Amino acid sequence: MFRALHRGVLNPISNPPNPWSTSEVEYLEEAPPARLEVYEDHTREILSHNDSPDVGFSWSVNPYRGCFHACSYCMSGDTPILMGDGTTRPLENVRVGDIIYGTVPRGRYRRYTRTRVLAHWRTVKPAYRIVLEDGTALVASADHRFLTERGWKYVTGGNGEPRQRPHLTTGNSLLGIGSFASGPCINVDYKRGYLCGLIRGDALLRVFRYPRAGRAHGDQFHFRLALVDLEPLRRARSFLLEFEVATHEFLFQEAFAMRRRLVGIRTHARANFERIRDICTWPAADTADWTRGFLAGIFDAEGSYSGGILRISNTDKRILDEVQRALASLGFDSALDQGTDVHRASQVRVRGGLRDHLRFFHTVAPSITRKRDIEGQAVKSAAKLRIVSIGALGTQIPMYDITTGTGDFIANGVVSHNCYARPSHEYLGFGAGTDFDRKITVKP
Repeated sequence: MFRALHRGVLNPISNPPNPWSTSEVEYLEEAPPARLEVYEDHTREILSHNDSPDVGFSWSVNPYRGCFHACSYCMSGDTPILMGDGTTRPLENVRVGDIIYGTVPRGRYRRYTRTRVLAHWRTVKPAYRIVLEDGTALVASADHRFLTERGWKYVTGGNGEPRQRPHLTTGNSLLGIGSFASGPCINVDYKRGYLCGLIRGDALLRVFRYPRAGRAHGDQFHFRLALVDLEPLRRARSFLLEFEVATHEFLFQEAFAMRRRLVGIRTHARANFERIRDICTWPAADTADWTRGFLAGIFDAEGSYSGGILRISNTDKRILDEVQRALASLGFDSALDQGTDVHRASQVRVRGGLRDHLRFFHTVAPSITRKRDIEGQAVKSAAKLRIVSIGALGTQIPMYDITTGTGDFIANGVVSHNCYARPSHEYLGFGAGTDFDRKITVKP
């Protein structure tokens, strides 16, 4: 017996790699359609514990394993997924074991939390496009579910049955922050801007002048950049090398007491010093790429992100002015929090909540992972995520889905569902793809 995935289309066998299996089947030609097979299950218990945040119970009675409904929560492969380091990656490039963001209910809100990808597979399905009021566009299958202000809803109502499943309408609003911003072009202008921000923010670039008998001068040229995080240090060293500035890495400070380990790069060559000083000169007319690089660099050097507040601190008024001007040029709203003590750092605070904070991270691409942490923040925003249109594209396209530990993931800024039960089939030696739909185990 075969079950058609869609009218006139049979579902071919397709399973992600099984981590519990020592062998894997690969078809040299087109994969055959998946045949429905029923197995007797002789296990003693039919009680299963469930910790999915989308199911309102902890235990269930399961007289069979597998699911003939064959729900496939699929989206187009180019859909950007929010990764656990705050960056994005196309859904087709996500892999089993990757850390991404999902959500869990906690208190009054669902909150963002990191989770692991447990399965990933590909299929071909008729595509539907969902467009939101803020311009966010999503391409998904009819069976896909999104989180709305009224709970989880499918893209369509099914095949016209009298009792249709809950589905999206133009009156619904999705939950999340809306579409993710595109990343910067890492070109020469961006690299100049990044080095300018990082070095002006946290480096030593000075000439020490000493009189020396018998010589015109005893000038010492010093460039040193010492940081806790290796990510910006390695990026700066790589960028400098592209400008023909070679530096040496060294241990600046061992960790002790309440102080953390610091690693640095340095050079004392006059030619290198002058080249670095030239790179860090304020441009007469900056470009958008330089601006993005500058904000990334100054954030890596002097920025912080905690408690949902994004700040960039400094005591130099020129730097603070340049930060605010750069933010405004990219459409960010900011405020200057200035203390009464002129010797203490003032702070430029980026307003707009999580939506604009993620837009900042994606637009300028700072390198420090720990400063892009949104763990525990509530799934709420002022983004205009009301659905304005839902329509069939009239074609079948390759689509992808993942299974995660939380049962959901963040797809182009909105909360998207996945099937939490599929990996349980792998414990039986089956696959989490079509095997879950077609190989059903039943208690006799």
